[in-house]
Formats: sequence, structure tokens, C-alpha cells
Amino acid sequence: MIIAVFPGQGSQTPGFLAPWLELDRASERLAHYSELAQVDLVAAGTEWDADRIRDTQVAQPLIVAASLLSWHALTAASSARPAGVAGHSVGEIAALVAADVVSDEDGMKLVGLRGRAMAEAAALEDTGMSAILGGDQDAVVARLAELDLTPANYNGGGQIVAAGALPALAELAATPPAATRVIPLQVAGAFHTRFMAPAVETLRSAAADVEASQPSLTLWTNRDGSIVDDGRTALDLLVDQVASPVRWDLCMSSFAERGVTGIIELSPAGTLVGLAKRALRGTPTVAVKTPDDLAAAAALLTGDDA
Repeated sequence: MIIAVFPGQGSQTPGFLAPWLELDRASERLAHYSELAQVDLVAAGTEWDADRIRDTQVAQPLIVAASLLSWHALTAASSARPAGVAGHSVGEIAALVAADVVSDEDGMKLVGLRGRAMAEAAALEDTGMSAILGGDQDAVVARLAELDLTPANYNGGGQIVAAGALPALAELAATPPAATRVIPLQVAGAFHTRFMAPAVETLRSAAADVEASQPSLTLWTNRDGSIVDDGRTALDLLVDQVASPVRWDLCMSSFAERGVTGIIELSPAGTLVGLAKRALRGTPTVAVKTPDDLAAAAALLTGDDA
């Protein structure tokens, strides 16, 4: 069983979309996505500098647009399709599109709104996020509770992302849990925590008008790593996830339980494959960073009859 995973962050360096726009219809597709998301994704992916593309309102639709461009290119290049999909954080929107739960159009409208709503919520208080590498998970979570911080991402492979008030994050960095390393992240706020509650309500209102179909592929949710077989439930979970922790560790455990034999990460790829190499050792992976990686992804797909 080969699956495709969609990142919530990745190697979206300045100009990273330029190679994708050389593919047939990619420029027109990205221009259309730009209108839907209300962001100039063509300029963002080819011309804007690192600071501009890190802006939450830009980064989220840019990541999903890149994932969808690479997804459509992969399905056009291969006679086989992945048997399942999952997305990390905002990548869940791309996963729902790939599973035919929502259309490209509705997905890009939702991610544009999500980015704007989360940026507005983040501006209400001074918050942020820090990655914690290593240590004992229970001890890390206990330390976060002491500081009134939230474990926003359980990424597996010995990585948890903490989120909350900036003074508390500074204290975490000054006195980290035993055997850990704390790395501040370049993000605008405490995503996947209670600080994002206003964004949840905005997104829920918009999602109520979106038509949700039954998944055409096996679809995992960040909520608890379970498989979701109802489209409306999948969309509701995606909305709630804005203010809830991402349990990517449970997703990877579920991949193993379901007998996943290969993982393809769509652009901007690298992060999720890196986690899989630590948590799912021996599972073949392909990171589709540029069109040059499509051949390897297609080979992995056609080499498995699942």
C-alpha cells in the first residue's frame, strides 16, 4: 500500500515553484488558485523573498498550491494512484482534495481563508512555537503543562512542537526538559492551540457551504491518526484541527498498522519523509521536491500492486 502525504511546512524557499510552472497547464492552474485564495501565488512562488512567503496568509495557500500542482503532475505521470492520503496541519486540505472530498476550487478558497483567519487570530496576542527534539515524551509534556504551553504537534521521531505565550517559550528555552534541544520556529503565532479559536469559527462558517463527498482513497485524520470514511466528518475535523494538536505520530503508527509499504511526500517535500525515516524505518520514501522527482515517485507507485 503506497500512500501520499501532504506537508504543512517544507522547503518553500524563494523561487521553489519555478520548475513546476514549466509543466503543461501548471501556470494556468496556479493563476486560478491565486484568484481562489486571494494571493498572488505565481509571484509568491517565483519572485518573493523568504520573509514574504513565511507570512501565514501567504505560506498556507502557497504550500497547498504546491502540493496540488505536484499531485496533479504525479497522477498524470503514473498509471497508478496512491491507495491512501494524509496531510500534516494545512496539508490536510490538499489531502481532502486528493481524496476527492472537496474540489480544488473549494480547497483553495478554504486555505486562503484559513491563512487570513489564523493570521488575524495570531495578531491578538504575542505567541509562538518551538520545536523540542529528544527527551522523554511524558517529561516534555509535563514541563509544557508547568509553563502553560500546549504540545501543538506530536510529530513522532522524538519531536514535539510547543506553542503558547512568548515569555513561556523563552523560559522553556532557558530551562528545557532533560536531554532535549529547543528550537524557536519562524511562525506568527501559537497554531493548533486555543489561541486559534477565532479562526475555527471563521472557517467553520465557510466550510458549512462546501459540498463534501465520500473519500475515494483511504484518508487519515490528524486528530487521532484514525481513518475517516465520511467526507463531511473529514471536513469538520479539518476545521477543528486549527485549534487542536496535530497527532502525526498517531498517523504514522496507523500507517504501520495498515501495512503501508511506501510513502510519497508531495511538494514542498522533505519534512514528513524525514519524520518517516526515523519512525517508520525501512519504509521506502520519495520526496517530490521538483518535477525531476516525479519519475522516482511513479516508479514506487507502479512497483506496488496495492
